[in-house]
Amino acid sequence: MGATTDTYAATERTVPTRSRDRASYDRTLVHSILDGAHVCHLGFVRDGAPVVLPTLYARVGERLYVHGSTGSRPLRAAGDGVAAPGLPVCLTVTHVDGLVLARSAFHHSINYRSVVVHGTAHQVTDAEERRTALDAIVDHVVPGRSADSRPANAKELAATAVVRIDLDEVSAKVRTGGPRDDAEDLDLPHWSGVIPVQGGYGTPIPADDLDPAIALPDYLTAR
Repeated sequence: MGATTDTYAATERTVPTRSRDRASYDRTLVHSILDGAHVCHLGFVRDGAPVVLPTLYARVGERLYVHGSTGSRPLRAAGDGVAAPGLPVCLTVTHVDGLVLARSAFHHSINYRSVVVHGTAHQVTDAEERRTALDAIVDHVVPGRSADSRPANAKELAATAVVRIDLDEVSAKVRTGGPRDDAEDLDLPHWSGVIPVQGGYGTPIPADDLDPAIALPDYLTAR
């Protein structure tokens, strides 16, 4: 597991080939990007071909936990416990912050914050660690929710798989600012600028069969 310094060590796999000036190995930045998203994309090789799956996850310290099904082929390949060979993976998380419209089609872009994690996924089999991981995944979706819902029963736990990936080879990449138009295009009669993309939460919609006497919990009214 990575040392608890302010930055992650750059490796051959985490140094980008393009726009290296946008790369960062700052631990606080990486954590903020991971903690602020809801879905990750998990990439691996299956039967010689690349596969990328969207799934839920959560960060606990310097470790990511990824949710899946025990019938999932990649999770079976991740093996049982740390002693198993595990499954080489690449996990990514991206926030889109703005659409960048340049005067030329070539310079159109987006403002974004992203994290790429390279590592080996291992299936979590320890009962206590599994419950901690599953609670963290539920709370990553809505903080405080794991304490306000029924825990998984034995049948549900048997059908649920969790894999862990240590945050060792990690990098963030960020683009901010406006378009980078070429000097010869600055007088063109085309609008140029940034359209911000802002996330947010709407008003909670109760389930059709919810008892009207059950009030909206505090952790939802505060959002």
